[in-house]
Amino acid sequence: MSNKLKIVIFDGSFSITTFINRLVTGLVNEYDIYIMGFNEQLIYKIPKVQYIPLGSNQNYFRLVLVSLKYAIQTKRINTIHATLISLIKRNRKKLQQQNLDISLKQINPDIIHLQWLSNISLFEQYIQNTEYKFILSQRGYHVNVRPFVNAENMLYLRKWYPKINGFHSVSCAIKKVSNNIYTSTNKVDHVVYSGLDFKKLDFKNTNNLIANNCLKICSVGRNHWKKGYSDALRALELLKHKNINFHYIIVGVGIDEELLFLRKELGLELHVTFMTKLSQNKVFDLIQESDLFLLPSIEEGIANVCIEAMALGTPVLSSDCGGMSELITHNKTGFLVPVSNPKAIGTQIENIVMMKMEDLKLICFNARKKVEQQHGSKQMVTGMRQLYRTVYENN
Repeated sequence: MSNKLKIVIFDGSFSITTFINRLVTGLVNEYDIYIMGFNEQLIYKIPKVQYIPLGSNQNYFRLVLVSLKYAIQTKRINTIHATLISLIKRNRKKLQQQNLDISLKQINPDIIHLQWLSNISLFEQYIQNTEYKFILSQRGYHVNVRPFVNAENMLYLRKWYPKINGFHSVSCAIKKVSNNIYTSTNKVDHVVYSGLDFKKLDFKNTNNLIANNCLKICSVGRNHWKKGYSDALRALELLKHKNINFHYIIVGVGIDEELLFLRKELGLELHVTFMTKLSQNKVFDLIQESDLFLLPSIEEGIANVCIEAMALGTPVLSSDCGGMSELITHNKTGFLVPVSNPKAIGTQIENIVMMKMEDLKLICFNARKKVEQQHGSKQMVTGMRQLYRTVYENN
């Protein structure tokens, strides 16, 4: 029998984040790792990791098979009967909860690591009964925004946060925000930055960052109000009026009526291109071919795509939102402007265009050095290992 710590990682599906894939790869020889999820389609599985399906959200037949398998494994007539009743009633939620309960009983984990605040509801009985130790990752909108605009959500979190054994914050900024939800002298909250494999990110070292007298700018991210793309377009209108030649590509927005209308209204149809999703390699190629990576977001943690852009050697201009100041020091490792300020974005781009090439290159070198020091995979694995050990050893 293994004496390793048994850690369950749960984010609701098998389509887990790059953060978790890199983390698990670094921990799997030290711990018994179980990844639980409802969506079972997975192209690549990490060796030695045990993937525990809880029943598909898309395929009811798969849910039936998984639920019957778990029910039969219990060898309890009452459980099998209840499962059949739920199957007849097509009670997906009840079946998935039962599958989760049976799986946890079989594994008996030392730690359950929840990836999102929305995962708490599935584990309320276990958190309440202190049956297992829980770690909760804190990232993004669900910590930075939702509790502060939704009073009911804030009350819910304030009920359950004190019962969580440890917290993983993706930035110092989000750790500080979470203290407005719950704080205590006994609270265990470690900041562990996401880690990248920099061997796969070749640094660009070109003699001329701005070629053909056309400034190439890009952004990458889904279409959402918090991404601030409308601010970016308004900033670029200012550049157009100052006769600065540029082309701006946004990857991930697809066809959005509001952005299309704003692009036309601002007269930027020849200057701005909207693209759907690209493969990761093509995104990296685009970033390296660009003269500037722009993050005009209203809300972020620390944007992974900015870490990647800095590693690739492309200058990054970001709004000073969330934890971005932990990544970028203005005029040293990149450029920061106030949130929701198109004029500041436009002015800063003008300043970048006017910079001496050697100064801009130095910023790019500093940026690469910064992300290697702060966002390496080894640092991430070490940080999470320390958090797991602290939570496990706390009584």
